[in-house]
Amino acid sequence: MGIKIIIHRKVMKAMKVQVKLFATFRNGRWKMQEFEYPHDIPVSTVLKDLSLSEEDVGMVLVNGIHKNPKSQLHDHDVLALLPQYKPSKH
Repeated sequence: MGIKIIIHRKVMKAMKVQVKLFATFRNGRWKMQEFEYPHDIPVSTVLKDLSLSEEDVGMVLVNGIHKNPKSQLHDHDVLALLPQYKPSKH
């Protein structure tokens, strides 16, 4: 008699995150775009992918709720990024 070993693999599909950019973040970019990421990534991963530093970001909203760059994103979240307010010099 042989021993059968069955290995169960959990297949993880990529999650979808809709990213909305506002104000100067749209310059040379887009208004809204959907991305696929591995499950449960922090907002900071999206910032890096967009070449934005945490210091550039004035407000992070996830599904309309104020969050921070360390907050985790989940499947079908909507991430809104607004730039830091920098008054113009006259």
